[in-house]
Amino acid sequence: MKKMILCAFTALYTIVAIPATLFAQQRREPISSFDRPAPRITDRQKTKIQVAILLDTSGSMDGLIEQAKSRLWNIINTLSTLRFRGQQPLIEIALYEYGNDGIPAKNNYVRLVTPLTTDLDLISEKLFSLSTNGGSEYCGAVIKKAAQQLEWSDNSNDIKLIYIAGNEPFTQGQISYKEALSLSNQKQITTNTIFCGDYNEGINTMWKDGASKGNGKYFNINYNEKVRFIETPYDDQISVYNDKLNSTYVTYGNSGATKKAVQMRQDYNAESLGKANKVERSVSKSKAAYSNQSWDLVDKMNTDQSALKSLDKNYLPTEIKDKSEAEIKKYVQAKAEERTAYQTKIKVLAKQRQDFIDQKMKADKPDADDLGSAINNSIIELAGKKGYVIDKN
Repeated sequence: MKKMILCAFTALYTIVAIPATLFAQQRREPISSFDRPAPRITDRQKTKIQVAILLDTSGSMDGLIEQAKSRLWNIINTLSTLRFRGQQPLIEIALYEYGNDGIPAKNNYVRLVTPLTTDLDLISEKLFSLSTNGGSEYCGAVIKKAAQQLEWSDNSNDIKLIYIAGNEPFTQGQISYKEALSLSNQKQITTNTIFCGDYNEGINTMWKDGASKGNGKYFNINYNEKVRFIETPYDDQISVYNDKLNSTYVTYGNSGATKKAVQMRQDYNAESLGKANKVERSVSKSKAAYSNQSWDLVDKMNTDQSALKSLDKNYLPTEIKDKSEAEIKKYVQAKAEERTAYQTKIKVLAKQRQDFIDQKMKADKPDADDLGSAINNSIIELAGKKGYVIDKN
């Protein structure tokens, strides 16, 4: 009998204890984030915030273009705070210019600068390339083009926005703004108008009516006023971490080196408008919305662990070009960990920075919108109506 009990106990130990021991051994082994990533929502599954910015680039609009350049990263940072059912949406931005004599008349002086894209450096690059020239400003034509030409989502939970800014009557051109807005409304796009001039003049020239018929908001701004940046005690340290962050990008593919150069150039462009503006960009680079899967191996492998198998090593940085697949993987993982560390440091400082700015703004009580604040305020209002919440962490 004792022998039978001993055998039974031995069998039970074999079933329970040995697998537990093996499991304990497995837990002691480090697991690469690239080997066994946590389940994630793919870009295809995410909700979207799609924003088309339509800028008048006629001869008198230099101030508007400067405001757009100065406010781009601030707008991105506002969009990056929004969450839908706990998830950060995908951010896509498109850019049009209209009213520029450098654009053929047969195109109604309207040009698509870039379609809806998640490539934020591309948006910055194109924005800084804009210049003003003469102009016949056809608001109806550019709204219709944006509504028809862009790949708008058909998901009712997504936010779809058009912002059109200019200073000539909304009624110009052969394409009626009412016809154009009817088309955008069918696609559930909210159209907001930003008149560059006096509030009542914008009403009299139908900009307010355009916003009303587009189910959006009407703003007026002083487009010649320089954007006011508030410098904070946290800016210098954020800039230091931004420079360290740049060293974590690992280029791949035949456009990798070119895209990296674009990234560095946009840092310079942002700083050319002021140190605080570069800091706004640095904060954007610490967030998930700033992703460069098309040329950066860290971002690419975060979503596609098999990327190394089809990699052309000729386009890799010199220090890993001749390494084995395992060595490259280890190198990229180390860069990913560095990046996470720098982004975390920036996020902590960014929250302290924003608290400082909020207190300063509350004390000064600014009484007028610029392009950025007009866009930010309306985005937050519409997002709230659609069930999005703000996460400032």
